[in-house]
Amino acid sequence: MSTFSEIINKEQPVLVDFFASWCGPCQTLAPILKQVKDELGEKVSVIKIDVDKNQAIAAQFQVRGVPTMLLFKNRQQVWRQSGILSKNDLISIIKQYS
Repeated sequence: MSTFSEIINKEQPVLVDFFASWCGPCQTLAPILKQVKDELGEKVSVIKIDVDKNQAIAAQFQVRGVPTMLLFKNRQQVWRQSGILSKNDLISIIKQYS
């Protein structure tokens, strides 16, 4: 199994979704993220992290609310947003860093 730092150490953007199973907006965001991945394919990796099961990593990135999305490129955080975005907004943000 890869470590988090190995996962985000990629040339292509890596979108990390910090979520919780009990979070309504997180459940709304899940199909949007799937559509983004389906449209962009290999141009992006989408990783979901359950904050209840991975409290240390959520704390490391100071995730205070869910959903919170972070975008990494070459191990550097290049973007961050809490809440829900539309598929088109997410795609345009990811393309800025592709």
